[in-house]
Amino acid sequence: MPSGSSTSPLRQVLENHLSQLSLEVDSLFAEARYRARGEFAGQLNQAVRRIRQAADPDEIGATLLDAAGAFATGVAWLRIAGEAAKGERIRGVPEEAAEAFHALEIPLSSAAALAGAVESRDPVIAAATPREVSDDLANLLGHPPDGRVSIFPVVVRDRVPALLYAWGSVQGPALELLTQVAAAAWSAIPEPPAPELVTIQPAPPQPASAWDRLSLDEQRIHLRAQRFARVQVAGMRLFQADAVLAGRAGRNLYDALRNSIDAAREGFRPSFFAPCSTMVDYLHLELVQTLANDDPDLLGNNYPGPMV
Repeated sequence: MPSGSSTSPLRQVLENHLSQLSLEVDSLFAEARYRARGEFAGQLNQAVRRIRQAADPDEIGATLLDAAGAFATGVAWLRIAGEAAKGERIRGVPEEAAEAFHALEIPLSSAAALAGAVESRDPVIAAATPREVSDDLANLLGHPPDGRVSIFPVVVRDRVPALLYAWGSVQGPALELLTQVAAAAWSAIPEPPAPELVTIQPAPPQPASAWDRLSLDEQRIHLRAQRFARVQVAGMRLFQADAVLAGRAGRNLYDALRNSIDAAREGFRPSFFAPCSTMVDYLHLELVQTLANDDPDLLGNNYPGPMV
Protein backbone atom coordinates (compact mmCIF):
# COMPACT_ATOMS: atom_id res chain seq x y z
CA MET A 1 0.00 0.00 0.00
CA PRO A 2 1.47 3.46 -0.90
CA SER A 3 2.65 5.44 2.10
CA GLY A 4 0.45 8.44 1.20
CA SER A 5 -2.78 6.50 1.39
CA SER A 6 -2.15 5.52 5.02
CA THR A 7 -1.99 9.17 6.08
CA SER A 8 -4.98 10.51 4.10
CA PRO A 9 -7.55 9.73 6.83
CA LEU A 10 -5.38 11.55 9.36
CA ARG A 11 -5.03 14.48 6.99
CA GLN A 12 -8.79 14.59 6.56
CA VAL A 13 -9.30 14.61 10.33
CA LEU A 14 -6.78 17.45 10.70
CA GLU A 15 -8.42 19.47 7.93
CA ASN A 16 -11.83 19.03 9.50
CA HIS A 17 -10.43 20.05 12.86
CA LEU A 18 -8.78 23.14 11.40
CA SER A 19 -11.99 24.05 9.59
CA GLN A 20 -13.93 23.76 12.82
CA LEU A 21 -11.36 25.87 14.64
CA SER A 22 -11.57 28.49 11.91
CA LEU A 23 -15.36 28.67 12.30
CA GLU A 24 -15.04 28.98 16.07
CA VAL A 25 -12.45 31.76 15.73
CA ASP A 26 -14.70 33.62 13.26
CA SER A 27 -17.59 33.27 15.68
CA LEU A 28 -15.50 34.59 18.56
CA PHE A 29 -14.37 37.60 16.50
CA ALA A 30 -17.96 38.34 15.46
CA GLU A 31 -19.11 38.12 19.07
CA ALA A 32 -16.27 40.39 20.19
CA ARG A 33 -17.13 42.97 17.50
CA TYR A 34 -20.79 42.87 18.50
CA ARG A 35 -19.92 43.30 22.17
CA ALA A 36 -17.50 46.15 21.39
CA ARG A 37 -20.13 47.96 19.33
CA GLY A 38 -22.64 47.55 22.12
CA GLU A 39 -20.22 48.96 24.66
CA PHE A 40 -19.36 51.84 22.32
CA ALA A 41 -23.04 52.67 21.78
CA GLY A 42 -23.65 52.44 25.52
CA GLN A 43 -20.83 54.89 26.24
CA LEU A 44 -22.22 57.34 23.68
CA ASN A 45 -25.78 57.08 24.98
CA GLN A 46 -24.67 57.67 28.56
CA ALA A 47 -22.52 60.64 27.54
CA VAL A 48 -25.35 62.19 25.52
CA ARG A 49 -27.76 61.89 28.45
CA ARG A 50 -25.30 63.53 30.84
CA ILE A 51 -24.60 66.42 28.47
CA ARG A 52 -28.30 67.05 27.87
CA GLN A 53 -28.90 67.22 31.63
CA ALA A 54 -26.19 69.86 32.19
CA ALA A 55 -27.58 73.07 33.65
CA ASP A 56 -25.19 75.74 32.34
CA PRO A 57 -22.25 76.21 29.90
CA ASP A 58 -19.63 75.45 32.57
CA GLU A 59 -21.31 72.16 33.42
CA ILE A 60 -21.73 71.36 29.73
CA GLY A 61 -18.00 71.89 29.19
CA ALA A 62 -17.02 69.75 32.17
CA THR A 63 -19.43 66.97 31.21
CA LEU A 64 -18.37 66.99 27.57
CA LEU A 65 -14.71 66.80 28.51
CA ASP A 66 -15.25 63.89 30.89
CA ALA A 67 -17.20 62.02 28.21
CA ALA A 68 -14.71 62.86 25.45
CA GLY A 69 -11.84 61.41 27.47
CA ALA A 70 -13.11 57.92 26.58
CA PHE A 71 -12.65 58.61 22.87
CA ALA A 72 -9.18 60.20 22.69
CA THR A 73 -5.77 59.99 24.34
CA GLY A 74 -6.10 63.57 25.59
CA VAL A 75 -8.76 66.27 25.40
CA ALA A 76 -8.96 69.95 26.32
CA TRP A 77 -11.72 72.56 26.58
CA LEU A 78 -10.89 76.03 25.30
CA ARG A 79 -13.21 79.01 25.69
CA ILE A 80 -13.15 81.68 23.00
CA ALA A 81 -12.98 85.25 24.31
CA GLY A 82 -12.65 87.86 21.61
CA GLU A 83 -9.61 86.96 19.51
CA ALA A 84 -8.09 84.51 22.00
CA ALA A 85 -8.63 80.94 23.19
CA LYS A 86 -8.36 80.43 26.96
CA GLY A 87 -7.52 77.11 28.57
CA GLU A 88 -10.22 75.98 31.00
CA ARG A 89 -10.19 72.19 31.39
CA ILE A 90 -7.94 69.37 30.25
CA ARG A 91 -7.64 65.59 30.58
CA GLY A 92 -4.77 63.22 29.82
CA VAL A 93 -1.80 65.30 31.04
CA PRO A 94 0.23 65.46 34.28
CA GLU A 95 -0.97 67.77 37.05
CA GLU A 96 1.72 70.38 36.40
CA ALA A 97 0.76 70.62 32.73
CA ALA A 98 -2.91 70.92 33.71
CA GLU A 99 -2.14 73.85 36.02
CA ALA A 100 -0.16 75.58 33.27
CA PHE A 101 -2.99 74.97 30.80
CA HIS A 102 -5.45 76.84 33.04
CA ALA A 103 -3.32 79.96 32.72
CA LEU A 104 -2.98 79.66 28.95
CA GLU A 105 -4.32 82.39 26.67
CA ILE A 106 -3.65 81.78 22.97
CA PRO A 107 -4.15 84.56 20.39
CA LEU A 108 -6.04 83.02 17.49
CA SER A 109 -3.68 84.84 15.16
CA SER A 110 -0.88 82.57 16.40
CA ALA A 111 -2.80 79.29 15.98
CA ALA A 112 -4.07 78.76 12.44
CA ALA A 113 -5.94 75.54 13.22
CA LEU A 114 -7.83 77.03 16.17
CA ALA A 115 -8.71 80.12 14.14
CA GLY A 116 -9.84 77.92 11.24
CA ALA A 117 -12.25 75.96 13.45
CA VAL A 118 -13.72 79.19 14.84
CA GLU A 119 -14.10 80.83 11.43
CA SER A 120 -15.38 77.80 9.47
CA ARG A 121 -17.46 76.35 12.35
CA ASP A 122 -16.42 72.92 11.09
CA PRO A 123 -14.11 70.31 12.67
CA VAL A 124 -10.45 70.72 11.77
CA ILE A 125 -7.72 68.07 11.68
CA ALA A 126 -4.29 69.68 11.68
CA ALA A 127 -0.62 69.01 12.18
CA ALA A 128 0.41 69.40 15.83
CA THR A 129 2.91 72.15 15.00
CA PRO A 130 3.46 75.54 16.68
CA ARG A 131 2.15 77.30 13.59
CA GLU A 132 -1.14 75.39 13.72
CA VAL A 133 -1.78 75.22 17.48
CA SER A 134 0.63 77.87 18.86
CA ASP A 135 4.06 77.52 20.48
CA ASP A 136 2.59 77.49 23.98
CA LEU A 137 0.11 74.68 23.37
CA ALA A 138 2.48 72.52 21.29
CA ASN A 139 5.23 72.79 23.91
CA LEU A 140 2.90 72.29 26.87
CA LEU A 141 1.35 69.10 25.48
CA GLY A 142 4.58 67.78 23.99
CA HIS A 143 3.07 66.97 20.62
CA PRO A 144 5.44 64.95 18.37
CA PRO A 145 6.51 66.66 15.13
CA ASP A 146 4.42 64.26 13.04
CA GLY A 147 1.42 64.33 15.40
CA ARG A 148 -2.12 65.29 14.52
CA VAL A 149 -4.81 67.08 16.52
CA SER A 150 -8.57 67.28 16.03
CA ILE A 151 -10.47 70.47 16.87
CA PHE A 152 -14.26 70.50 17.19
CA PRO A 153 -16.05 73.87 17.42
CA VAL A 154 -19.07 74.22 19.68
CA VAL A 155 -21.49 76.24 17.54
CA VAL A 156 -24.07 78.12 19.63
CA ARG A 157 -26.47 80.51 17.87
CA ASP A 158 -24.12 81.04 14.91
CA ARG A 159 -21.05 81.72 17.05
CA VAL A 160 -18.27 79.57 18.51
CA PRO A 161 -17.82 80.18 22.25
CA ALA A 162 -15.69 77.08 22.86
CA LEU A 163 -13.52 74.42 21.23
CA LEU A 164 -12.95 70.75 22.04
CA TYR A 165 -9.29 69.93 21.34
CA ALA A 166 -8.23 66.26 21.08
CA TRP A 167 -4.98 64.46 20.32
CA GLY A 168 -3.43 61.00 20.17
CA SER A 169 -5.82 58.17 19.31
CA VAL A 170 -8.95 60.15 18.42
CA GLN A 171 -12.34 58.67 17.53
CA GLY A 172 -13.46 61.67 15.49
CA PRO A 173 -17.10 60.75 14.69
CA ALA A 174 -17.89 60.11 18.36
CA LEU A 175 -16.33 63.41 19.46
CA GLU A 176 -18.09 65.32 16.69
CA LEU A 177 -21.44 63.87 17.81
CA LEU A 178 -20.79 64.74 21.46
CA THR A 179 -19.76 68.27 20.50
CA GLN A 180 -22.95 68.75 18.50
CA VAL A 181 -25.02 67.50 21.43
CA ALA A 182 -23.18 69.93 23.72
CA ALA A 183 -23.85 72.77 21.26
CA ALA A 184 -27.55 71.89 21.13
CA ALA A 185 -27.79 71.74 24.94
CA TRP A 186 -25.99 75.09 25.22
CA SER A 187 -28.29 76.66 22.60
CA ALA A 188 -31.32 75.58 24.62
CA ILE A 189 -30.19 77.58 27.66
CA PRO A 190 -31.86 81.04 27.60
CA GLU A 191 -29.39 83.87 27.29
CA PRO A 192 -29.27 86.26 30.26
CA PRO A 193 -31.04 89.55 29.61
CA ALA A 194 -28.82 92.38 28.46
CA PRO A 195 -28.20 95.07 31.07
CA GLU A 196 -30.39 98.11 30.74
CA LEU A 197 -28.73 101.17 29.27
CA VAL A 198 -29.47 104.67 30.53
CA THR A 199 -30.39 106.88 27.61
CA ILE A 200 -31.12 110.58 27.53
CA GLN A 201 -33.81 110.19 24.89
CA PRO A 202 -35.68 106.93 24.50
CA ALA A 203 -35.31 105.25 21.16
CA PRO A 204 -38.44 104.67 19.10
CA PRO A 205 -39.98 101.28 19.79
CA GLN A 206 -38.91 98.52 17.44
CA PRO A 207 -41.37 95.95 16.18
CA ALA A 208 -41.04 92.67 18.05
CA SER A 209 -39.37 89.83 16.16
CA ALA A 210 -41.23 86.59 15.50
CA TRP A 211 -39.18 84.95 18.26
CA ASP A 212 -39.99 87.67 20.78
CA ARG A 213 -43.68 87.31 20.03
CA LEU A 214 -43.59 83.68 21.17
CA SER A 215 -44.53 82.88 24.74
CA LEU A 216 -41.83 81.48 27.04
CA ASP A 217 -43.36 78.00 26.80
CA GLU A 218 -43.36 78.19 23.00
CA GLN A 219 -39.72 79.29 22.97
CA ARG A 220 -38.80 76.31 25.12
CA ILE A 221 -40.59 73.91 22.77
CA HIS A 222 -38.80 75.47 19.79
CA LEU A 223 -35.42 75.04 21.48
CA ARG A 224 -36.18 71.42 22.33
CA ALA A 225 -37.21 70.84 18.71
CA GLN A 226 -33.93 72.32 17.45
CA ARG A 227 -31.97 70.11 19.83
CA PHE A 228 -33.96 67.00 18.78
CA ALA A 229 -33.26 67.71 15.10
CA ARG A 230 -29.52 68.23 15.63
CA VAL A 231 -29.12 65.05 17.66
CA GLN A 232 -31.07 62.95 15.14
CA VAL A 233 -29.06 64.18 12.16
CA ALA A 234 -25.77 63.94 14.05
CA GLY A 235 -26.58 60.29 14.77
CA MET A 236 -27.14 59.64 11.06
CA ARG A 237 -23.76 61.18 10.24
CA LEU A 238 -22.02 59.11 12.91
CA PHE A 239 -23.64 55.69 12.59
CA GLN A 240 -24.47 55.74 8.86
CA ALA A 241 -21.52 57.65 7.45
CA ASP A 242 -21.21 55.38 4.39
CA ALA A 243 -24.89 55.82 3.55
CA VAL A 244 -24.56 59.61 3.90
CA LEU A 245 -21.62 59.69 1.49
CA ALA A 246 -23.39 57.42 -0.99
CA GLY A 247 -26.57 59.49 -0.76
CA ARG A 248 -24.71 62.73 -1.43
CA ALA A 249 -22.89 61.19 -4.39
CA GLY A 250 -26.11 59.80 -5.84
CA ARG A 251 -28.17 62.88 -4.94
CA ASN A 252 -30.67 60.62 -3.15
CA LEU A 253 -29.99 61.06 0.56
CA TYR A 254 -33.58 60.27 1.46
CA ASP A 255 -33.49 56.89 -0.30
CA ALA A 256 -30.14 56.07 1.33
CA LEU A 257 -31.41 56.98 4.83
CA ARG A 258 -35.15 56.44 4.41
CA ASN A 259 -35.70 54.41 7.61
CA SER A 260 -33.78 56.83 9.82
CA ILE A 261 -35.31 59.97 8.29
CA ASP A 262 -38.84 58.56 8.47
CA ALA A 263 -38.33 57.53 12.11
CA ALA A 264 -37.05 61.01 12.98
CA ARG A 265 -40.03 62.62 11.22
CA GLU A 266 -42.44 60.32 13.06
CA GLY A 267 -40.83 61.35 16.34
CA PHE A 268 -40.76 65.06 15.53
CA ARG A 269 -44.34 65.52 14.36
CA PRO A 270 -46.28 64.48 17.51
CA SER A 271 -43.67 65.84 19.90
CA PHE A 272 -43.42 69.35 18.48
CA PHE A 273 -46.03 70.15 15.81
CA ALA A 274 -48.94 68.84 17.86
CA PRO A 275 -48.37 70.97 21.00
CA CYS A 276 -47.11 74.11 19.23
CA SER A 277 -48.98 75.87 16.43
CA THR A 278 -45.97 78.09 15.61
CA MET A 279 -43.55 75.16 15.19
CA VAL A 280 -41.00 75.16 12.37
CA ASP A 281 -39.74 71.98 10.70
CA TYR A 282 -36.27 72.15 12.25
CA LEU A 283 -35.63 68.54 11.24
CA HIS A 284 -36.00 69.46 7.56
CA LEU A 285 -33.72 72.47 8.03
CA GLU A 286 -31.08 70.32 9.76
CA LEU A 287 -31.27 67.65 7.03
CA VAL A 288 -30.72 70.29 4.36
CA GLN A 289 -27.96 72.15 6.19
CA THR A 290 -25.99 69.27 7.72
CA LEU A 291 -26.61 66.25 5.49
CA ALA A 292 -27.21 67.97 2.16
CA ASN A 293 -24.63 70.76 2.61
CA ASP A 294 -27.33 73.42 2.00
CA ASP A 295 -28.36 71.80 -1.29
CA PRO A 296 -31.97 70.52 -0.95
CA ASP A 297 -31.69 68.68 -4.28
CA LEU A 298 -29.28 66.21 -2.66
CA LEU A 299 -32.20 64.81 -0.66
CA GLY A 300 -33.58 63.37 -3.90
CA ASN A 301 -36.88 63.34 -5.75
CA ASN A 302 -38.52 60.94 -3.29
CA TYR A 303 -37.97 63.15 -0.24
CA PRO A 304 -41.45 64.16 1.01
CA GLY A 305 -40.41 67.70 1.91
CA PRO A 306 -41.03 69.80 5.02
CA MET A 307 -43.67 68.68 7.49
CA VAL A 308 -46.11 71.60 7.16
